[in-house]
Amino acid sequence: MKKWLTLLLPLLFAWSLSAQDSADAILGTYSSVQAGYEYKARISRKDDGTYIARVIWVKNSIDPVTGEKIKDKKNPNKALRNTPCDRIVLMDGLRYNAEKNQWGDTKIYDPQRGIRANVVVRFAPDGRLAVKGSLMGISETVYWKRL
Repeated sequence: MKKWLTLLLPLLFAWSLSAQDSADAILGTYSSVQAGYEYKARISRKDDGTYIARVIWVKNSIDPVTGEKIKDKKNPNKALRNTPCDRIVLMDGLRYNAEKNQWGDTKIYDPQRGIRANVVVRFAPDGRLAVKGSLMGISETVYWKRL
C-alpha cells in the first residue's frame, strides 16, 4: 500500500499542476474591437482561483465635450456609473472547466449596453480568445487577440 501511495502522489500532484497550467492559459492582455470601440483587457487570477477580466485601455476614452475620461454611465449599478471606461470589470469569478476546456460560471458585463449576460470563454483554433455572451437565447461572440 505504501508503495502505491509513493507512486500515486507524484502523479496526482503532476495532474493538478497540469490542470492549473491549462486554466492559467487564459492569463494575459488582449485587444479587441466591439461595435466600433477598440479596447484592451487584462485577465488575471484571483486568490480564490477564479479569474477576473478588466478593461485597461480604451481608444478615444476622452469625452470631446467635457475633456474628461468617459464614465460607465449605463451600468445598472448606480454606484459604478462613475467608473472610468478604462477600469471597468468585464468578468469576475470566471471558473475553468477542465472537461470542456473552457471558462465560465459567471456573467460578462457589456458596458456599451449596460447589461450582464452568461459567458463562455474558450480559445478558438486560430489562438484568439472567443468570448461568448448569451442572454435570453441571443448570443454574441467577440474575439480577443492576445498581445
